[in-house]
Amino acid sequence: MSTGAKIAIGGVAVGLLLIPLIGFWMSLLVIVGVPAVAYFALDPSQRRRLRRINRRQIGR
Repeated sequence: MSTGAKIAIGGVAVGLLLIPLIGFWMSLLVIVGVPAVAYFALDPSQRRRLRRINRRQIGR
């Protein structure tokens, strides 16, 4: 499993665990925000490579 996938799964898990503590909307922000921040933390060349890999998998 790639590092990006691990970060995304971790963000979703943390968001789901935080629902009872901080409320639905704040946990939804965590669920969406963590993977988005992880994606934007990549270099432009890494983002291109990730998009190319995703497109290739869709067109199998």
